[in-house]
Amino acid sequence: MSWFYQLYEYVKDRPLKEGDVIDHQYKIQTLLGMGSYGITYVATDLVTDESVVLKQLRPTKQKLERGKRSFQYECELLGFIQHPQIPSLHRSVQDKKGSFLIMDYVKGHTFEDLIFRDDRRYSESESLTILLKVIDVVSDLHDQGIVHRDLRIPNIIDVGGTIHIIDFGLARWKHDTDPDIHTYDVEKRLMRSVTVKSDIYALGHFLLFLLYSSYETEGTEEKSWEQELPLSVPLKQIIRRMLQIEGEYESIGDLQVDVLHYLPITK
Repeated sequence: MSWFYQLYEYVKDRPLKEGDVIDHQYKIQTLLGMGSYGITYVATDLVTDESVVLKQLRPTKQKLERGKRSFQYECELLGFIQHPQIPSLHRSVQDKKGSFLIMDYVKGHTFEDLIFRDDRRYSESESLTILLKVIDVVSDLHDQGIVHRDLRIPNIIDVGGTIHIIDFGLARWKHDTDPDIHTYDVEKRLMRSVTVKSDIYALGHFLLFLLYSSYETEGTEEKSWEQELPLSVPLKQIIRRMLQIEGEYESIGDLQVDVLHYLPITK
């Protein structure tokens, strides 16, 4: 990417300011985050006086077919999904400032913030219990024919012990294909394949983040997670299957069964 395009993207994709009003109804409170395709804000609905989330398609992405396709997919999927642990779509808005999705505001803490900002530490038992809660939500998605494809720690939220999943910008129907899959490296292909296995693979990394939260680094030698984490052989086998290192899980239900069978051992 040339320096000129980077400058153009920086100027064009500058976030909206606090106090900006979208569609005469949504007043920007604060910036939540910026992703590769979207910019997310907390806003006040001036009609209901409730907080909502506005997800704006980056202006530079509005000119790209891939960007418009991602926005349309997220709008379609969120409009279809009815689940108390997934934000509901209120409406989509086309404003002079851009394209926006208006969604529920999930007021909780991402696991990224809990681990890296708040220094939360999770035991093996706690990590597996959290994983099972995430599996419950993901299983419902898979039953509805949807693959999330981005189950990372910034997109999984703890709201008083209840798990919520956000950011469906990369989600797809199971019967869809990703025309760019052949351009990805091996790890990205595993994460982005339009199959349930991609979500299981992502949850393998999610579980490792939880387990590493209570790990104290010893020495400077770089080691694999299998060498560093004091895990039992059965748990290592579960994670290896999640990461498709040795075998793989064909369904999220198969993973759930194995974790449920293993969990009593840790208590």
